[in-house]
Amino acid sequence: MDDYFESTGKSRYANSEMVVKTIVLVGGYLTGIILQIAFLPAPTLSIALYALTGVFLAGIGMSVMHDANHGAYSANDNVNRWVGYSLNLLGGMVMNWKTQHNVLHHTYTNIAGLDEDIDTKLALKLSPHGPTTKAHKYQWFYAFFLYMILTLYWGLAKDLVQFIHYKKVGLNRQSPGKNAIWLLKTTIVKLLYFTTLVGLPIYLGTPVWQTIAGFLIMHAVSGWILSVVFQLAHVVPDAYFPQPDEKGFIPYSWAEHQLRTTMNFSTKNKWLSWYVGGLNFQIEHHLFTKICHVHYPAISEIVKKTAAEYGVPYYEKPTFGEALREHVAFLRMQGVPKLNEIGG
Repeated sequence: MDDYFESTGKSRYANSEMVVKTIVLVGGYLTGIILQIAFLPAPTLSIALYALTGVFLAGIGMSVMHDANHGAYSANDNVNRWVGYSLNLLGGMVMNWKTQHNVLHHTYTNIAGLDEDIDTKLALKLSPHGPTTKAHKYQWFYAFFLYMILTLYWGLAKDLVQFIHYKKVGLNRQSPGKNAIWLLKTTIVKLLYFTTLVGLPIYLGTPVWQTIAGFLIMHAVSGWILSVVFQLAHVVPDAYFPQPDEKGFIPYSWAEHQLRTTMNFSTKNKWLSWYVGGLNFQIEHHLFTKICHVHYPAISEIVKKTAAEYGVPYYEKPTFGEALREHVAFLRMQGVPKLNEIGG
């Protein structure tokens, strides 16, 4: 991959396209919030505006904070850190997100018990491993309603739940003093978040029901989009869900593991690629987390060719619709044990 960037003279970090995208997405979100506060629109317009703000919010999560918190936005760590704080706009905190995503998900992709993204949660079974309940039979339908609570859960409770868990299992090795400071910062950020987005509109005269309904709709939209896009890359029938042997080893090398547990989709759709931040090029992202997603379309051809040379699968679906059908099929398989076949 170094040869590609050396031969083209391109930086592996953000370019002007990425900067414009950041301005559009963050600006769209902030504009939506400011309009709610400054003009107190009528209920119908307000709800529609909240829904649109949720679309921008999901875009920030996929296209801006994601690259920054991987260190792929800029060669300057300070730029990555400050852009990465855009996660606060979704209600989340950077430290926990990096532990769950950068450490657990990217190191132990699709390994049950280690990759929290596929943990069985609420009434969802996202891995072939583990017990199946009667409720799981219908998860292919109700999953898409549960996906709506993702960012709301982030804002309300997830950071505290993860903080306690990561301390318990040893993933959080900060000193007690640093953890106390983190808890103080988290409390302040959460209070500012809910005060600005819920308390301020109500104080200025927006009806309580309208503010709360709009806030919930914004998070329902952003949560649904973020959840679905991430699920299409790993929670599909073709994806491999390995279990370590008695010594803790898995069958394939790290790079091959990433290819076998990941799927691309709709890579020719430039509009979708722009919006989802290259997460439809999830294979390239898992192999090269330090490369900004604007370069994924170009390097995907190199990755695909290399995979073919070594006889390693390169999973992809040509459209978003086909990938979505694959995810629904996977949810059905996990809900009916006789249909459950582990991919790979």
